[in-house]
Amino acid sequence: MKIKLLAALVAATACGTNAFAAEVYNSEGTTLSIGGYVDVGVGEYDKSSSSTEEQRQDVQVESVSPRINIAGTQDIGNGVVVDMKGEWALNYLDGGDTSFKTRLGYIGATHEEMGRMVAGTQWSPYYDVGEAADYPIAFANDFLYDYQMGGARAERMVSYRNSYSFSDDGMVGFGLGWQGEETESDLDARMQLALHVKMMDFGLGYAYSGGDRKVGTKDEGATSHIFSLKYGSYGSGVYAAVVYGMNEYFYEFSSTYLEESVQLEGLLAYGMDNGLNVSVNYEAVDNDKTNKTLYSTSAIQFEYTVVPNFVTFAGYEIDLGDDDDTTKDDDKWLIGARYYL
Repeated sequence: MKIKLLAALVAATACGTNAFAAEVYNSEGTTLSIGGYVDVGVGEYDKSSSSTEEQRQDVQVESVSPRINIAGTQDIGNGVVVDMKGEWALNYLDGGDTSFKTRLGYIGATHEEMGRMVAGTQWSPYYDVGEAADYPIAFANDFLYDYQMGGARAERMVSYRNSYSFSDDGMVGFGLGWQGEETESDLDARMQLALHVKMMDFGLGYAYSGGDRKVGTKDEGATSHIFSLKYGSYGSGVYAAVVYGMNEYFYEFSSTYLEESVQLEGLLAYGMDNGLNVSVNYEAVDNDKTNKTLYSTSAIQFEYTVVPNFVTFAGYEIDLGDDDDTTKDDDKWLIGARYYL
């Protein structure tokens, strides 16, 4: 069986932030590049619990997730390439002491046959499966982004990945991840396992994340099982994806760790030859213990690639409601543009 490595920079390219990175140095097996993007828009977008009532109602200038990164590689011989990456979220609307916040910071080593090892803050193996419906710019998977739990970017993680091809258009891959104890957050050491299969235009994945966390005075197993199914390539023709998760004390909602919860994300998109990509998504999280919906939303979004490194977008997200009669439904919308470095 022919061994084939996953893309050499899986963690760096999971969200496409390296797609338009500018290479500033390349000589004798050493490279250095600067990447990331800046986005800005106008709309009713930031309606988080930390926002004031006035902020949740006002039309404002907003950003989605701007960042800047520096990446480098070094061929050290014997088929081994070492790479590093540092990435920081940009806060250019408010500024101050929070203008830069760490998103990624790791060192990795890749061998064509032995696989890839990464240590640091990185995209997790769990996200290799969960990202299937996380592509639209304005509105996508909210439930993935708990960094200490490693749902998307994982803090202080050691990971290993490899893949095996069994035909010209078939591949099976796996990933392992470990995070140490986080005493300030009452989290014990955590483990992750991810498996995924690709055949022609179809992809199927499963991921597990497990470890204990302090809930009240007890140590509870904080676990998650997610499954994903996808078809096509986002931005090119038809793309469809579904992600389903089952959790125990893994998901936090309104400062409460839910004993049992389920999550669902669906995405259907169509990318046209003229650069226009239209998508519709659906996301819901339920408290499985009480059979109550915590939130459910659906969004329609348009993304237009003017040139490869400049994309305009517009999206409208409908709050489909929940089972809490005390909360007000809040629709969101945003019109903006993203420039890739």
